[in-house]
Amino acid sequence: MNQNSRFQSLLILACGVALGGMAMTGAYRSVLPTAVAAAPPDKGLDLTALQTEVSRLKGLVPDQSHAMADVGYHFANVWFAGQRQNWPLAKFYLDETRSHLKWAVRIIPVRKTKAGDLDLGGILEGIDNSLLSELGASIEAKDGARFEAGYRKTLEGCYSCHQAAEKPYLRPQVPLVPPQPIMNTDPDAKWPN
Repeated sequence: MNQNSRFQSLLILACGVALGGMAMTGAYRSVLPTAVAAAPPDKGLDLTALQTEVSRLKGLVPDQSHAMADVGYHFANVWFAGQRQNWPLAKFYLDETRSHLKWAVRIIPVRKTKAGDLDLGGILEGIDNSLLSELGASIEAKDGARFEAGYRKTLEGCYSCHQAAEKPYLRPQVPLVPPQPIMNTDPDAKWPN
């Protein structure tokens, strides 16, 4: 068999495989809708049971005030870590603050107010991209004066959100004592090893 004959044989084989594949695909497509349409409805679907399960699961999820209590804990620790110039710890707690703010917004993304729907996700995005980013930059720069000013501005931003959510009685302040005395904020601590 010469080279031309081999090439012709391979070409015929390739064409046959391609045509066969197209024929099978067409046959599969013509059978698929019939098979899907002929599938019986799921008899195991019980709407009442699903609604009960959704209600049960909603009862397991913490409410937004729980997530915001965590935000307060972490943000207070940002202050004390920054005051001690423990910049890695301040960054850690700022990251935790941001994470828990996102969690709080996942719990209630839109709050109903007298003025209408309040998009908490949009507010958080604005605070995160401005005030929290500026505070993070002051931590990164290890700039105590800039950190203190940024922390106070962030508290003002937090309060603006509380006011918009019709909760002006939730008035944050610079913390007076650490929320958890077990955490040592001293950057030069030697114990425990």
